[in-house]
Amino acid sequence: MSDDNMFSENIQHAIKAAQKGEMFFIYDSDSREGETDFVIPANAVSPDDVRWMRRDGGGLICVALDGDASAKLGLPLIADVIRNAADETPSLGSIVEQGGDLAYDNRSSFSIWVNHRDTRTGIPDNDRALTINKLGEIVESTLTGDDVDFGTEFRTPGHVALLRAADRLVDERRGQTELSIAIARMAGITPAMVVCEMLDDHTGAALSREDARTYAQLHNLVFLEGQEIVDAYQAWERSRTEMAHQKE
Repeated sequence: MSDDNMFSENIQHAIKAAQKGEMFFIYDSDSREGETDFVIPANAVSPDDVRWMRRDGGGLICVALDGDASAKLGLPLIADVIRNAADETPSLGSIVEQGGDLAYDNRSSFSIWVNHRDTRTGIPDNDRALTINKLGEIVESTLTGDDVDFGTEFRTPGHVALLRAADRLVDERRGQTELSIAIARMAGITPAMVVCEMLDDHTGAALSREDARTYAQLHNLVFLEGQEIVDAYQAWERSRTEMAHQKE
């Protein structure tokens, strides 16, 4: 079965947008965060894209990274780092997330925050765009087998938050981190994706799904529901497994 036959029209449009380095939107679900994120491949981000997300999105501009790439680069979950540090600084033990702390999931996907070493302060649009681009490059390098040293290019603390996707993606966790990486994998692009939550200028809360969808339509951009990504990715994975078995 070809991918075109496997995927809905909306998923096909999102895959093509990702392949072209274009912005699209992902709404996770009513039962989770209930948030819509700007999403764009890290390799494609420009300073104008950073400006767009901080002005019209308003949430954190983060980079979701494939779990395998994160492991190869030695990027941990920040909660694990803090738990380990609590042995020397006991007060940290009381603030790190525990089971049941999060209303929307069993754990956070946050890793560390970084700046590329060629940036100055790291926060201007051009600095963040550079850091994000370089993150895309190092993920691509490590997944193609290159021997890379994350610390030679990046330093922490920084101004770009890294998110480590779950190893089993949507079967394990269904946040925008995993949903965006699922699109990247289906699109065959480097699995490093920028995400930024959309906030409501009037209420300060997450922008409603309806308003986010209207915004996407006004800009002629793809709007995806989390469940349609889950369904598409699981079908894609089953197809790959069946093809692998046929070759045995």
